[in-house]
Amino acid sequence: MRGIGKRSVAMTTMNGERYLGEQLGSILIQLDEADELVISDDGSTDGTLVILRDLSDRDPRVRLIEGPQKGIIANYEHVIRACRGDVIFLSDQDDVWHEDKVKKVTDAFEKSGASLVMHDAVVMNEDLTEVLYPSFFAFRGCKSGFFASLLKNRYIGSCMAFRASLRDDFLPIPRTIQMHDQWIGMQCDRYHRGTFLLHEPLLSYRRHEDANSDFSHNTVPIMIKNRAVLVRELLAYRKSNG
Repeated sequence: MRGIGKRSVAMTTMNGERYLGEQLGSILIQLDEADELVISDDGSTDGTLVILRDLSDRDPRVRLIEGPQKGIIANYEHVIRACRGDVIFLSDQDDVWHEDKVKKVTDAFEKSGASLVMHDAVVMNEDLTEVLYPSFFAFRGCKSGFFASLLKNRYIGSCMAFRASLRDDFLPIPRTIQMHDQWIGMQCDRYHRGTFLLHEPLLSYRRHEDANSDFSHNTVPIMIKNRAVLVRELLAYRKSNG
């Protein structure tokens, strides 16, 4: 069993002022003095940077960095590299963490010895007044396993946390794949077989028109193309990293 020391939260932002304050508040109330919230802003033109600069000036746990402005995958890789904690929590800019998320995820790491923990979420409408799906796990059919996730992405980044040592097994993240979360989860399954699913909703996942993720299904040709690209990148990564 490996204990947890410092915890990092890796957040990316881009024109997120509308929901950002609520999300930041739900995270910071759960962090200890030794923890950190690292935020990579990818060129916001609204009031996001004003909010973040003010917060980083007032709270030493908050570190604001400039994003690469090369898309969301590049921005997540950038902020993940910048984290200094033993465990890294991924965070979007527009959800709300439940008040016991950090503690319960930390406990799951310590009890299971896992390399990656993913918890369930309640999927809600834009104003967080209506539950759309009470369980993301049930909606998506979430389960661990490399081949299960190859057929269908069962990972959701905003519900994931992983040990910092796992970075060596998934960085760099290919820019040709759809999203970072499937890549991280599959590489953990592939090299560690240490994924722990926490069947408890610890986040209110906000659905709105500007969300980066999409719950809709692609057409069959697009799905086949995306899986072919993913397999190609997985094979190339394995060849170059042993």
